[in-house]
Parts: sequence; C-alpha cells; structure tokens
Amino acid sequence: MSNTATRLITLLMLLQRQPNQKAGELADELGVSIRSVHRYMAMLDEIGIPVYSERGPYGGFSLVRGYKMPPLVFTPEEAVAVYLGTGLVEQMWGQLYREAAHGALAKLDNVLPDEQRQEVAWARRALLATCLHRVDPQRLTPHLEKLRQAIHEGQRVRMRYRGQGQPEPLQRELDPYALVHRGGWWYSVGYCHLRQALRTFRVDRIIELAVLDEAFQVPAEFDAQAYLATEPQPQVTVRLRFVPEGAGLALDNRAYWDTLEEQADGSVVVTFAVPDLNWAASIVLSYGGWAVAVEPRELYDLVCERANYIAGLHPPEAELT
Repeated sequence: MSNTATRLITLLMLLQRQPNQKAGELADELGVSIRSVHRYMAMLDEIGIPVYSERGPYGGFSLVRGYKMPPLVFTPEEAVAVYLGTGLVEQMWGQLYREAAHGALAKLDNVLPDEQRQEVAWARRALLATCLHRVDPQRLTPHLEKLRQAIHEGQRVRMRYRGQGQPEPLQRELDPYALVHRGGWWYSVGYCHLRQALRTFRVDRIIELAVLDEAFQVPAEFDAQAYLATEPQPQVTVRLRFVPEGAGLALDNRAYWDTLEEQADGSVVVTFAVPDLNWAASIVLSYGGWAVAVEPRELYDLVCERANYIAGLHPPEAELT
C-alpha cells in the first residue's frame, strides 16, 4: 500500500468488518510488520478512534462496540476516482446532471482532508477526458431528458425517426428500456412497436419526441449489456489500399482497422467491417485521393459513381456564379 493514510483507512475497515484480529493477521493484510501495526494503532488512538486490545487466544484488536467509520472516508486514489467519475457524468449528460455533479463535488470539498484534496487537484490538472461526443450534447439535451424520464417512469414514447439511408422519417412508438453512450453516440434501446422487436435508436436521428401516458414494464430478463453484445455486427468487410503518399493516414489510425499490412512499395492495405456499402463509401471518400477501394467490387463502383457525381457539382471556375 502506498502511504500511511491508505493503511490507516484500510486498518479501520478491517477492524470494523471483523473484531478481535491479531496483530499478525492485520500485518499480513496490510503488507507491513507487526511493529508497524502497533504504531498504526497508536496513531488511531491519537486521533480519537476508539481502538482497544484483549489478550488471550480469542483476543485481538477491536473497535469499541457501536463505533462506525465516519462517512466519506476515502484514500487519495478513491477520492480521485470519485472526482473523475463525477466529471465524466457531467460531460456525458451535460445539463441533465450538471447541478448534481457540482453539488456532489462541493460536498466532497467540504469533507476531504488536505492529502486527498492535493491528490484531487493534481488529477484534475493531469488526467483529462475530452471529445466524448460526436454530436453537441446541448442539442440532444431535450431528447435525452424526455427519454430519461420515460425510462425512469416506465412510459412509452412516440417519435419521428429517420433511420440510416431513409429519405423520410417514420413515426414509431417505443418502450425505452435504457440509454447507452457508445462510440461517441447516444442510443436508446427498447421495444419498437412498429417492428415488434427490440431495437436500438440513435438519439441524434430523432426529429420529434413525445412522452405518452401509456405505461410499460421492462421484461425481467432484459439485460442491456447482453443485448448490445448480441446486436447484429457489421456485415461488409472492406479492403482499402492507401497510396504511399497517404500511408501515414493509415498508420496513424491503426485502431480503425481490423488488419494492416505495409507493402514493399510504401503503400498500406487495411481491412475493416462496416454495416453497409454506403457507410464504406463515405469512409473511402473522406480520405480523398489517398485511399483506393480494393474490395468488394461493388464498393469500388459506388465510390466511382459518387466521385463523378461530386465532380459534377463542382463546375469549372468560369461557370461559378
């Protein structure tokens, strides 16, 4: 264990969990000598923690009966975890939990001792998480608020939703079971009455949303984690070749690819999976002239078609008005 404060808190927890513990047992738990355990007991006594010892085969160190550790006693690392976690909640949920996050941090500020406060101050300077969202969370706040309410109260929602590749939005009724933040996007998972099955809806694609008076109950067997793990996976495997001049783009984004192979001529060939060809074509075109669609052939044709269409939207400079 890293420091005296951590050991003292752990020692208190051990004594509260089980009275009459031998010095040797406590020393093993803490990873220190028996002499150190006696020193820690003296330190607890100095700060007013009612510790006593009994001799004999059934004796040992104990806390005075009825004594409980004061609330919010953290090690420095635990205090950092609470602060960082609260900060992530604020970033993820924006206005929905901003006041609650600030209130929790204010309460912690009032009770943390100097050692924990110093550790927290260091962490807030040095351990950061940013760019968690693909869409401005402020724009999604009204929908997230309604979905949170509906999930909490077990109320059905009605929405106009534009799915991927759909030219016009469809009206759907949904029993929302959970809100999920994954890959930078917010999703609502629930029972879609249009499809009569569990479905996942991206919140930023919801155009209109209303909470209805109709109630529902989440099935006892529903497990959001298990459902997400078994959702249909991407169906199209794509093979791209990055020309030598653009090889750095592939090498700098290794996490995007399922495989990466550097070629003798300096080019890089990558593979990855996507839900459909439209998605794949958008990725290829986003790299401009640095990436060439190799497989499947249908993707190559689709990229050429879209490239020609884009070129047609950009007439020579003389034709611009």
